[in-house]
Amino acid sequence: MSIRELRNFVNGDYTSSSASEQLNIINPATEEVFARTPISTEGDVAGVYKAAATAFETWGQTTPSERQLALLGFANALESRAEELADAECENTGKPRAGIVGDEIEVMIDQVRFFAGAARLLEGKAAGEYMKDHTSFVRREPIGVVGQVTPWNYPMMMAIWKIAPALAAGNTVVLKPSDSTPVSTLMLAEIASEFLPAGTFNVVTGNRDTGRALVANPTPQLVSITGSVRAGMEVAGTAALDLKRVHLELGGKAPVIVFNDADIQQAVEGIAAAAFYNGGQDCTAATRVLVQEGIHDEFVAALAAYAKDNARTGAPRDDGILFGALSSAEQLARVEGVISRLPDHATLALGGHRQGTTGYFHEATIVADLLQSDEAVQNEIFGPVITAQKFSDEAQALAWANDVEYGLASSVWTSNHGVAMRMAKNLDFGCVWINTHIPLVAEMPHGGFKHSGYGKDLSLYGLEDYTRIKHVMSYIG
Repeated sequence: MSIRELRNFVNGDYTSSSASEQLNIINPATEEVFARTPISTEGDVAGVYKAAATAFETWGQTTPSERQLALLGFANALESRAEELADAECENTGKPRAGIVGDEIEVMIDQVRFFAGAARLLEGKAAGEYMKDHTSFVRREPIGVVGQVTPWNYPMMMAIWKIAPALAAGNTVVLKPSDSTPVSTLMLAEIASEFLPAGTFNVVTGNRDTGRALVANPTPQLVSITGSVRAGMEVAGTAALDLKRVHLELGGKAPVIVFNDADIQQAVEGIAAAAFYNGGQDCTAATRVLVQEGIHDEFVAALAAYAKDNARTGAPRDDGILFGALSSAEQLARVEGVISRLPDHATLALGGHRQGTTGYFHEATIVADLLQSDEAVQNEIFGPVITAQKFSDEAQALAWANDVEYGLASSVWTSNHGVAMRMAKNLDFGCVWINTHIPLVAEMPHGGFKHSGYGKDLSLYGLEDYTRIKHVMSYIG
């Protein structure tokens, strides 16, 4: 198999890097190297930002309708090349090929179209006289050049979450994909170049040092990252040195609270899908389940039985699989490490092992009888592992749910409206689902609290995050 040589996408075309080092890009399902990409240098990053700054002189002056037309053209092109994009994402991530178009690419297209329309809704407050003989109004403007970093779990979709609102607001973008999953992001930039001025959307590949250079460069006025808590803290610290704005979507440890009066079958099916989809490599995954004591044993048994039959893993083109390989050898080792360190009081209700000897596959796993202080409960595993705890009443469920460092997403499963509303009010998470878990829509915001970061993706709130506010006052006396 020939190994493809990838290049950065800068100023409307593929561009060679000055880097002497490269990264191997590995297919997680086969462990084969299929591409190489440059570890872009600080000089490369500076050159890309220069192109983006030049492009902003034009793109920043476009009207909302012009930006809308460009984004709609981009969305239509994504639709026409969906199968090609799915093949690339499948090879780079090990995901099941059958679900990528429907589960991810069609959603991405809808999100781009949403932000294309939202571009025409940005407006300031109505003008008014708040001081005699003076009229004030508010301008909402693009920030300028923004730097963005995306993760490896949803390379295409997270790129869309970043670039669509930034471009809709009139900014230009320099984006660094994860070091291990750059392929589909480069394709997105190539497709977008047909509709955007050169330099408007640029992609630079590399490792953590490349990411550090992207954040430290003085050109961007905002940096946005979806990644780990550690990475988010480092980005925030570096950005603070020259007072850049920061947008952070970090880790999660979503509590999934199942009360005695929940519909057990509905909960089992919904939670299994939301926990094991993408191998649990999702910050919102339904992997921390708290079950009330009256149904705990029945529920765990039903969940294990259902997952055994319906949460299978395998190669991307295998039939009947829910999730594929984990993203990397490091991620597989991380999951195996958590399982190996389980305390003696923990019980494996399902799974617990690597699957096969080639590819980074790990079977769906359920661990019961855990305590609130256990590592598997407190720390994000980011793999196909559900933890189960038994709680007594509403107060204990709420206390345990909030007793983690994360605050991204949560869900409540109950037939009692009052219980659902009280939990929704008091759960310290940016999203609360009731009798469902994980659906997202472009119109509603997504983002967390505490160590899950700050800022919103999707929705008009996400668009506003990529703008700045200016007060204009005119003397009229």
